[in-house]
Amino acid sequence: MRYTRTPAGTAALTPALTLAACGDSGSDGASEGGGDHLAELQDKGTITVAFAGEDPYSFEKDGELTGATIALHKQIFKELGINEVKGVKTEWAALIPGLKAGRYDAVSAGMSILPERCKEADFGDPEILYTTALMVPEGNPKNLKNLDDVKTSGAKLSTMTGAIESDYAKSLGIENTEVKSPQDGMDGVVRGRSDVFALTGISLRTMAEKADNSKVEVTEPFVAVVDGKQQVGAGATVFKKGDDSLREAYNKELAKITGDEKAYTDVIGEFGFTDAERPKGDLTTEQLCAGELPDAK
Repeated sequence: MRYTRTPAGTAALTPALTLAACGDSGSDGASEGGGDHLAELQDKGTITVAFAGEDPYSFEKDGELTGATIALHKQIFKELGINEVKGVKTEWAALIPGLKAGRYDAVSAGMSILPERCKEADFGDPEILYTTALMVPEGNPKNLKNLDDVKTSGAKLSTMTGAIESDYAKSLGIENTEVKSPQDGMDGVVRGRSDVFALTGISLRTMAEKADNSKVEVTEPFVAVVDGKQQVGAGATVFKKGDDSLREAYNKELAKITGDEKAYTDVIGEFGFTDAERPKGDLTTEQLCAGELPDAK
């Protein structure tokens, strides 16, 4: 199983919540979600999702909306009778606030399931497992392998605003500079403004592979440890509180994909995802919302 990335507070970072289930707001689907949202979307034939522009999750290429989570959504929502997926590009920190404000129907950004986020929105079942990695100058001059190395070396760290790596840095007492986008993080390393940029392993690998003469490299992925807990995690689609009919229908179709290696890689393999990123059922939304993480080995 692949382990964590993500923005904002796992068990070690945030007190566990008391809730029956992360995806269950305790409503009948008609409170904040507003009636039978699924039926409304089926009638329209269109769903609007927010995306953060992070390759390989959800981004625009040649004017077209694409990425791993978009590919999942296009297939799943088509099965639900919603043939068109439209996108609204939104800064990472504004994704959930925009969802709550009704600017779109769901968030398609591979967002990690975290306790504090579960207070604000309902997450679908896990669809991507995460690890963290470091982007460093070519040759890795400070020999950085994990965040403990960053701390002891005094290296200048940058993280993305709203990303879990920012929370890791705070919890571990590491001074860091926050940037608005993955590209800003890479530019900082290339231009010497920072010694290291921490983000999801697959995101950094994708950036490094596509960059021309970037003079950076990406370390092997690792599982961050905070207060003795492994920061394991998973990304999922985010729904508005009370939007139960849409979320439950989505989860049912998602299970057909995540439950089979070939189906999973057929949908998102072209974006660099493998069976290592496929949830195997041993990490649930309820566990992550409650902050139930394993002790470090």
